[in-house]
Amino acid sequence: MSENGEIIAGKNPVLEALRSGREINKIWISEGVKKSGIKELLDLARERGVFIQYVPKKKIDQLTNANHQGIAASVAAYKYAELDDLFQVAKERKEDPFFIILDELEDPYNLGSIIRTADAIGVHGIIIPKRRSVGLTATVAKASTGAIEHVPVCRVNNLAQTVDELKERGLWIAGTDAKGSIDYRKMDAALPLAIIIGSEGKGMSRLLKEKCDFLYSLPMVGHVNSLNASVAAALLMYEVYRKRQEVND
Repeated sequence: MSENGEIIAGKNPVLEALRSGREINKIWISEGVKKSGIKELLDLARERGVFIQYVPKKKIDQLTNANHQGIAASVAAYKYAELDDLFQVAKERKEDPFFIILDELEDPYNLGSIIRTADAIGVHGIIIPKRRSVGLTATVAKASTGAIEHVPVCRVNNLAQTVDELKERGLWIAGTDAKGSIDYRKMDAALPLAIIIGSEGKGMSRLLKEKCDFLYSLPMVGHVNSLNASVAAALLMYEVYRKRQEVND
């Protein structure tokens, strides 16, 4: 991702960028795309005064390797949120904070999938480290199907120090551990909470594991003893969502 901007591709990512009010420099649309199928996108682009150019499909193929559906846009680079922004989202919704912390996640598709689920269930924000971690790229945006425009992502220098700060601000920290931990279905989701998801290869670091107030396991009966990071994150997020809904009903 360049400092000045990047290319996003696909109907939904471009549409969500328009809906969110993100700065868009230009939109390219393939000459073969039916206007009736992208009416909302066209209306929003015109309303915001975004320049639209109709080009041969080959032009968009040259702009991006992604599955673009005949639509691409040049947009301002993604802006990372501050930690306070995440707390503000929770405050505005009048909810106890619920954050996801990603410990050196490297796969952009996993990050995009996690952002998509986080948006679906109302997570207030995601925290990632600046080093040894995938950032907010066009691939992540595509994998999130536009959810990247609605979930604040905070990038920090030191995850361990950030966890300490979260604790000082009233959050409880949960992680996953296959050995000697509590079934995730027994978690207390009503607490102000941050859940740590480990990296694809190494899992959660020892230091972060030691800082967890709770360690939950995801029971499995198959031959593979671990889940994809985005799948594990989705299970935990939906469990928090389900239990908080029960409390509110």
